[in-house]
Amino acid sequence: MVVVRGQEEVILCKQGFSSIVARFFASYLVDRFTLYPWGSFRSGPCQADVGVSQGSALSPVLSALYIAPVMKLYHMQAVALKTSLLSYVDDGTVMAQSKSLDENRETLKDAYAVLLRLFVAIGLVLEHSKTEYFIFDCSHSDYSPPIDLGYAPYTGDNLLKPNLCWRYLGFYFDRKLLFHEHVCFYSTKALLSVKAMKMLGSSTRGLLPREKHLLYRSCVLPIATYGYRLWYYEGAGCKMALSLLKTMQRKASLWITGAFSTSPTGGIESLAGLIPVHLHLQKMSGRANFRAATLSDTHPLRSILSQDHHKGMQSHPCAISQMSEAFKQKVKGTVMEIDRHLSELTESFEPVASEAQPGA
Repeated sequence: MVVVRGQEEVILCKQGFSSIVARFFASYLVDRFTLYPWGSFRSGPCQADVGVSQGSALSPVLSALYIAPVMKLYHMQAVALKTSLLSYVDDGTVMAQSKSLDENRETLKDAYAVLLRLFVAIGLVLEHSKTEYFIFDCSHSDYSPPIDLGYAPYTGDNLLKPNLCWRYLGFYFDRKLLFHEHVCFYSTKALLSVKAMKMLGSSTRGLLPREKHLLYRSCVLPIATYGYRLWYYEGAGCKMALSLLKTMQRKASLWITGAFSTSPTGGIESLAGLIPVHLHLQKMSGRANFRAATLSDTHPLRSILSQDHHKGMQSHPCAISQMSEAFKQKVKGTVMEIDRHLSELTESFEPVASEAQPGA
């Protein structure tokens, strides 16, 4: 997303900000020059007209302010398309679902046209070359229809083809949402970290076993289990994922203890002070289920839970409370697990307790 110069002040003023604030953002690092001194030498003026570039501290704030009216107008004008629009800073996602991939393709094309019209009207520019297209399908078919956006470069003979894997916020989504690519990526990354740690010590020199254990628990295990709630939940088929993580932890246990490579896995894990991977995931999963009780009463997650855990939030159309009992038995996932075990918690939490207020 690119902002047309001169539109910043108009957008912010329409949202109710004072003209002083709007002018500050509009003139931020615009028509600026800088000098570079080195000892007694001082360079001539160099242009520093960069504006609010990507990576700037102001970039996510301004992106949210610019995109917010677009999202509101989109939901008003694209009601018939029955799509969902998400945005993380300047990375937007349009989701469409139906029983036909061809129908989804046409819906996404229409939704993109609506978005483009809204962005242009508000003074923003979409970069068509960065557009990506993904298909999630639980059937055994490999049918992947390309999409004609109607805008270069994805139009005519050069159609936009769906990617096999979608990386979003560090998570890797595959076509059938099995998350094999995600687990393979992070288990390999953790395994390479373990192999690199061998230079820090061996069985005769370097770090002590206690320090190796601390290093593994602090630096490697969080990498390996990143996003584990996507694929580890009750009833999930995660045998392959656990196998990769067990291989990684076995390498770490051999490094920590300095044992022979033929040593049994259970024994060296005990000597290294590491619990088996599946028990570690089970422990973290149980804690994550109960952590949902600490969320505020207006947290979006509560809108998709059952009626007992809404806490006044309006129910989402796809919420658990809208499902029949027969359908609940068929659905598996992290949210279903949270909803099922949240009632087992005996403690009560107040996210906005009076004791936590400033000056209390």
